[in-house]
Amino acid sequence: MDCGRKKGGRMVRWWVAVGAAAIVAVGVGWVPARADVPPPGGDGAGSGERADAAGARARVSAGVGDVRYTSSETLASGATFRTFETSGSGGRVAGELVDVDLRQAGVGLLRPPVVAARRTVSAMADAQHAVAGVNGDFFNISETHAGVVPTGSSSGPEVDGGRPLKGAVPDGQRFGPALPPGTSAEDVIGVGADRRGHVARLRLTGTVRSGKTTIALRGLNQYALPVGGVGAFGPEWGDVSRQRAVCGTDQKRSDPCSTETAEVTVRRGVVTGISGTVGGGAIPSGTTVLVGREKGADALRRLKPGDRVRVSYRFTGPVRFRFAVGGFPVLRNGGPLDGLSATGPAPRTAAGVSRDGRHFYLVVVDGRSEQSGGVTVAELASLLDKAGADDAVNLDGGGSSTLVARSPGEPAVTVRNTPSDGSERAVANGIGVFTTSARR
Repeated sequence: MDCGRKKGGRMVRWWVAVGAAAIVAVGVGWVPARADVPPPGGDGAGSGERADAAGARARVSAGVGDVRYTSSETLASGATFRTFETSGSGGRVAGELVDVDLRQAGVGLLRPPVVAARRTVSAMADAQHAVAGVNGDFFNISETHAGVVPTGSSSGPEVDGGRPLKGAVPDGQRFGPALPPGTSAEDVIGVGADRRGHVARLRLTGTVRSGKTTIALRGLNQYALPVGGVGAFGPEWGDVSRQRAVCGTDQKRSDPCSTETAEVTVRRGVVTGISGTVGGGAIPSGTTVLVGREKGADALRRLKPGDRVRVSYRFTGPVRFRFAVGGFPVLRNGGPLDGLSATGPAPRTAAGVSRDGRHFYLVVVDGRSEQSGGVTVAELASLLDKAGADDAVNLDGGGSSTLVARSPGEPAVTVRNTPSDGSERAVANGIGVFTTSARR
């Protein structure tokens, strides 16, 4: 395990754009986004912040105690599973960690066959032949907008095989704990083309061009668009209604849905339909559906059936990611970020990278039980530092927190932590660990 000191470390950075490409959905047995949805105000995504008796009684603490590893197992060359114990503001803490040496094993995106769907971590890991995995980003699991179904899709960006799969919703539309100052829903953790782990920011840039008309593209397969923006949805979105994309505002997720909307269907580069309402249903191969709200809707209404349209997009940022998933930073250069929450110990999931980017750490902390009280976000940063991470992000917690692993010779992964719901929750995405032969 890479446990060298990291203070003063730096992240290797360069300016590269990840090009757009068609996405091919993979996997079977996905869970529809509308199934098994807790009611608004229930234990939804970001439930690590749920107020409960244990959290109310806990004393505030900035860091965890000494970390003691209680077991170790080699899952594959370069992938080691460990259990650990420590202490925090909620008392005893138990958890699990997978240390991945990226020179010998790979890390990639676990996902359902479409963006607007959910699946358990174990189902995704088995479908993609991963030897281990954890749940990923916060996601749209509950809705307060009447008649609008939750999409099940994640808040932040996704990159799979170097291809942009979805963009980030506005900060005010995301789920989960409050963002630390200076962080954004656009922040991700992943592995770059250099095969090193990185924490960085990915910003979607794109255009819709038709003749002399150019419209800025501000969304890609995401459940919420910026006010006044236009977003693109492709076959990889799924068949869930796109109506949620025009609800809420950049500052408040629960604000009403916009009544100034437009939807344009582009089939093989030609406009085939224009509507004033936002629809749903599967999007055929070779088709892009453009959704606009307010000024974005006005811009789309200038298009006409038969117009030739070119839609292009990419992610820009300091890292050329081969794989990336959303999560907000809690540790940078070996030190915790300012403004991390120090209240509400709960189950947590996190991912981090070593100073040299060669080690990738997946961590789940159990909580809400006598065996493990969980940790706060501030304590999570302390734990990741002690585990060897130099940069790290917080992922979805609470009932979503799950770590699975497959021992050598076993046909399927098993859940190694104790989910606080009593069983696995279907989630939007995850991070998988792959052997060289199993990488997709």
